[in-house]
Amino acid sequence: MTRKLFGTDGVRGTANIYPMTAEMALKIGAAAGRYFRRDGSAAHRVVIGKDTRLSGYMFENALTAGLASTGMNVLLLGPVPTPAVGMLTTSMRADVGVMISASHNPHHDNGIKFFGPDGFKLSDSAEAEIEALVMSDIEPAQAQNIGRAKRIDDGRFRYQERIKSSFDAGFGLNGLKVVIDCANGAAHRCAPEVLWELGAEVIPVGVSPDGTNINLNCGSTSTQTASETIVAHGADVGICLDGDADRVMILDETGQVADGDQIMALLAKSWKDQGKLANDTLVATVMSNLGLERYLDANGMRLERTGVGDRYVVEAMRKHGHNLGGEQSGHIVMTDYATTGDGLLAGLQFLAEMVRRDAKASELAKSFDPVPQLLKNVRYSVGQAPLDLEPVKAAIAQAEADLVGTGRLLIRKSGTEPLIRVMAECEDESLLNATVDGVVAAVETAVS
Repeated sequence: MTRKLFGTDGVRGTANIYPMTAEMALKIGAAAGRYFRRDGSAAHRVVIGKDTRLSGYMFENALTAGLASTGMNVLLLGPVPTPAVGMLTTSMRADVGVMISASHNPHHDNGIKFFGPDGFKLSDSAEAEIEALVMSDIEPAQAQNIGRAKRIDDGRFRYQERIKSSFDAGFGLNGLKVVIDCANGAAHRCAPEVLWELGAEVIPVGVSPDGTNINLNCGSTSTQTASETIVAHGADVGICLDGDADRVMILDETGQVADGDQIMALLAKSWKDQGKLANDTLVATVMSNLGLERYLDANGMRLERTGVGDRYVVEAMRKHGHNLGGEQSGHIVMTDYATTGDGLLAGLQFLAEMVRRDAKASELAKSFDPVPQLLKNVRYSVGQAPLDLEPVKAAIAQAEADLVGTGRLLIRKSGTEPLIRVMAECEDESLLNATVDGVVAAVETAVS
């Protein structure tokens, strides 16, 4: 079944423009309610979390109305990280969890992500069924079966306790000065509190959300402020989260950034040495650097690649029994502790390695030398299909031929924005630049 609403991570777009309108959110809520309340019994519930975007109020109310109209009882968590929704969906015995967030996107975007009763993101087939219901006439509940809504005030505290329990009880963060950048997003309260409770001296950044400053010059996609703060305060390490706190970048004491590939390399080697890495395998996407794959090979581990999107990583992990995976962009998934990417959890694991090894962040933040990688994005208009055009196909074929034996090329449509992503890796940087620029030029010409 072809999906039009759902992308690689739920439904996403600009607030008040289709599909991210209040009317559509109501329909999506009703469709999800009908999908998860198939047996018609009374005791069905859903948890809803959100980040700090202004439009979150609108979508929270619209989704609540849609869900309640089909008989779902709604538990409203308020601003919490995305992984908290996955966790609380299971701990509160809910049938479905909903997160209202556009993750790392700017404030004017928003999105709706679903978690099943097991706390994991929905499969493509489940999303396709919900989408089909959206496009049909949804049967409402009888008047006496309309759902109720209730605020849950301690959701983030439950999540904080779960996160702290992942940190070895024999360790503490006493003596560590930690910069935590919360991107003015969902973790602006819980992340600094967790670090403080574990003993760190906390220097918070991006903890004053106003509805429009989420991810603005802060967070995992804009680390300059955190880097400057580390240097200014003489901090030991920095943790940069994104707007919904499901991804992370680590900064060492000099302000240099370690991306998801470097974090995964560190954790994979540590877990393997401790006998904790299931099947000696790390799961990552096609975007992860070739240097990561070579590092794992050299240390007796294997890299299993998936399509782009943390839920595809999780699907492969569950299917084959692996327990560590993620994305270069900073989604780190540890299924021993969580059902989805969790930036704060990954940050704590990095801090645990610093404590366990009595090492500086800079000694742990670079496990391998990455192969030169270049990624460029080309924006296109909705309705255009530049990758189907012959001049673009010819440019891609030429680029692939140029890279044979020396690197690799990856061309894909973004699942969250109208972008064509052109990525290549090659030891020869001049060839790398020429290859990517050639494809980008062809796509730009096609969409102009």
